Amino acid sequence: MGWNRKILRVDLARGTCTEEPLNMQWAQDYLGSRGLATKYLVSEIDPKVDPLSPANKMIMATGPLTGTLASTGGRYTVVTKGPLTGAIACSNSGGFFGAEMKFAGWDMVIFEGRAPRPVWLYIENDHAELRDAAGLWGKSCWETEEQIRHELQDPLVRVSSIGVAGEKQVLFACIVNDLHRAAGRSGVGAVMGSKNLKAVAIRGTKGVAGIRDFGAFVHATSAAKKVLADNAVTGQGLPRYGTQVLMNVINEIGALPTRNHRDVQFEDASKISAEAMHEKRDSDGKTHLVTNAACFGCTIACGRISQIDKSHFTVSNKPEYWGASGGLEYEAAWALGAANGVGDLEALQYANLVCNEQGMDPISFGATVGAAMELYEMGVLDDARIGLAAPFGSAEALAKLVEMTALGEGFGKELGLGSRRLCEKYGHPELSMSVKGQEFPAYDSRGIQGMGLAYATSNRGACHLRGYTVASEVMGIPVKTDPHVTEGKAELVKAFQDATAVFDSAGICVFTSFAWTLADVQPQIAAACEGDWSIDKLNEVGERIWNMERQFNNAAGFTASDDTLPPRLTQEPARTGPAKGMVNALAKMLPEYYKVRGWTPDGVPTAQTLERLGL
Repeated sequence: MGWNRKILRVDLARGTCTEEPLNMQWAQDYLGSRGLATKYLVSEIDPKVDPLSPANKMIMATGPLTGTLASTGGRYTVVTKGPLTGAIACSNSGGFFGAEMKFAGWDMVIFEGRAPRPVWLYIENDHAELRDAAGLWGKSCWETEEQIRHELQDPLVRVSSIGVAGEKQVLFACIVNDLHRAAGRSGVGAVMGSKNLKAVAIRGTKGVAGIRDFGAFVHATSAAKKVLADNAVTGQGLPRYGTQVLMNVINEIGALPTRNHRDVQFEDASKISAEAMHEKRDSDGKTHLVTNAACFGCTIACGRISQIDKSHFTVSNKPEYWGASGGLEYEAAWALGAANGVGDLEALQYANLVCNEQGMDPISFGATVGAAMELYEMGVLDDARIGLAAPFGSAEALAKLVEMTALGEGFGKELGLGSRRLCEKYGHPELSMSVKGQEFPAYDSRGIQGMGLAYATSNRGACHLRGYTVASEVMGIPVKTDPHVTEGKAELVKAFQDATAVFDSAGICVFTSFAWTLADVQPQIAAACEGDWSIDKLNEVGERIWNMERQFNNAAGFTASDDTLPPRLTQEPARTGPAKGMVNALAKMLPEYYKVRGWTPDGVPTAQTLERLGL
């Protein structure tokens, strides 16, 4: 059946944990994870609620393929109203936590209210209880996970927690599980902190039962795994180089945002690339990369495990960072590196470790530092205000600022508000490289036109994982399109957005889409879940989810004016590379997108569209 058919509702104010049946009609309409959890959220909260108030809710949810034989079936999502954006927030994480929730018998956990004092939730199969977290408050994610495992005397328990960044309400705080996997974007960790919820620990021994047609499911998952293994990206590139394989590629095509998007190419990209992570260091003769790693059930294994240079200035007196741990992925390496002009691989890894340790999104953090460094070079900010010199390219500034932000100290408190609020405070809102308040990831939309439209229309603010047209425009997946033209990009963006909603809601990793289409996913869902799961239905489910998220944002106060890009991307031409002289032509693509979506010229779903989707 794919679903466990039950949810856990945790009233933090009352301290109660209550079992409820899953709404199976909603499961048929929204599938699971992202889609189903969002349906619950939008049905239960006021869209205008303060994200950090007790009236906001937070949902942790699995999909029907989570915990199963399906490759990459280890994903879970955190859905809430995001404090960084004020929009719908859905952050997706890998590792092993999602599968453990499924093994314990739960499809999702809904948190409501605010605990009067810090607590953590312990789930062991059908049993759930809130426990005192006084001894955990103020601890890092790493310390919290270790302490909970010690208390429970169970090395197999899976933990998701917040660090000090979440406690201090850093607006891009994340929720970390398995030490270096994270529900990373939009500030879900700040919401968790606002509820005085420090951690969730789960031990499940039930496994996954009730697959509709187990024989067909084994056949479908085996065939799909072969597709992944035979594909150059998922079978070779990602296992060997991880997402960092993109660093030199995106730099060469002139779409690597550098120094707060002033430039589109970074002269030191090769020094912070996947290839550099494989090279032996002069200092100790060791490579930065130790090995690759996989999340639950994953046959790709794109994760990086790295070991920092012990003699590097960031850690020479901090042995707690000397061990092998979560390494740089492309988005983090870009945000901590090129976005700030920093070409020091070890400094980037140190900042990455602190983000993992204290629960902080490295994309928004790094991009916000980039904005601060530009303000510093303009003379708007100075040494006295920041507490140190912070020019572009300063690895020393990056290392110090990550510590200050994660702990909510000094100027770090201002960085913790994100680039939009920071730039508005200092009179230069145009320097925030963000959409709806969320910072861009690692693709400059002057060189990849479709990504500009994807960023502008993303329901959770600027995001690459809501419509990754880079696959088509750069990598030729599933078909090659020209990154410099606008024709057909409205249709391309819509197709990617709808399909991604299905992948997310199924409980699988979006990286499978480098090799899989919905034709590969459909047989797995159809064999696992009761009901009709044709490709046509899956396409409709994806479209329904996207429009539901849009409805929520519109009700929260967002309008077509928020589907925009910073003037730097639409008015300042790229200065180098293949896209030299180009700006992003969002003004041309956006009306086409609204039309393709079945929305009004003001970006509102029409009555006919809502009726067709049952919204």
